[in-house]
Amino acid sequence: MTKIDTSSPENVLPTPSHTVGPFYGYALPFPGGGEIAPPGRPDTITIHGYVLDGEGSPLPDALVELWGPDPEGRLPTVDGSMRRDAATGGHLGRNGVEFTGWGRLQTDANGHWYARTLRPGARGRSAPYISVCVFARGLLTHLFTRIHLPDDEAALAADPLLSRLDGKRRDTLIAVAEGNGTYRFDIRLQGEGETVFLEFQ
Repeated sequence: MTKIDTSSPENVLPTPSHTVGPFYGYALPFPGGGEIAPPGRPDTITIHGYVLDGEGSPLPDALVELWGPDPEGRLPTVDGSMRRDAATGGHLGRNGVEFTGWGRLQTDANGHWYARTLRPGARGRSAPYISVCVFARGLLTHLFTRIHLPDDEAALAADPLLSRLDGKRRDTLIAVAEGNGTYRFDIRLQGEGETVFLEFQ
């Protein structure tokens, strides 16, 4: 048996990663996690879809987080998504007034998710988008992507990221309009039609 000198970092092998689920159904999802827009706002949109594995099967235990700017393109800095009652520790939910731009939701038994939010405004040279983070079984780490709405083709064509992708890959980042302010965005983790995922360094 060969003995390994572990007295210096270059001789130590990294600890292997572990998958991130499916154990986050406890405590991480919270009531109203997908209700990002304050109730009664007339400019609310609904985004929904499925999280699909490499074979196209829906995942019933994925977790999706969304972040988005307000319609003017400003990133919200208010608190309020997961307020707690100081006396009981119970969940109070959103305050119903502030737009926090953030939501966390779990897919249902059919792998479906949905969120009600506000239409994102443009920031810089990028076409308006909502940032997405996906946690799912079998992933060694979470995945990042973005949802663009299909309403402004000129802005999409000029977007620095989208303009670097071929047509099929580009389409995985653009939601499909279904009418009445509703958009569908499926997240394919791998295989044919895999969603474009982003790496941040």
